[in-house]
Amino acid sequence: MHDKTRRLPGEAAFSLALLVLSLWLTTIAFGISGFEALSAPGTFPLAVTAVMVITSGLIFWRTARLPAASHIRDWREILPLRVVGMALMIGLYAVALQPLGFLPTSFVFLTISIWLLGRTSPLYALGISVLSVAGIYIVFRLIFTVLMPEGVVPEREIIAWVQNLFSGSPK
Repeated sequence: MHDKTRRLPGEAAFSLALLVLSLWLTTIAFGISGFEALSAPGTFPLAVTAVMVITSGLIFWRTARLPAASHIRDWREILPLRVVGMALMIGLYAVALQPLGFLPTSFVFLTISIWLLGRTSPLYALGISVLSVAGIYIVFRLIFTVLMPEGVVPEREIIAWVQNLFSGSPK
């Protein structure tokens, strides 16, 4: 654990980047039409980005007030290997999402991330990943009908089978 009374190397720049990114995303959220009701398309993105601006602003304000670290011993203090690894994982996720689809890509990404970052057992990482991906899929794909990259999993056929199962239609 680091000394919370001193600013880590790169911490001020990172917190400023978070604030700038949050402000930029807020301008994009304003471009989404529909603020006439809580269920309108633009309401949720605007609410989320407002929270991002407030929290990143507070983080930047607190970070800027801290005295800087006395010295940097190694490049890993600024850019730890775990951060580099996660950046590569996110890049691989973005590349694999379209051809493989949401379900397998997200499952593999979450399993590896939880296992490595959480330093947990592989079985625990698998369980949490299954529950997380299933929850996200149910909420966004089935309830809100958000389109996600289908990829190698035949989602339409599975959804049709489940609907037929509950409607009592033979097939």
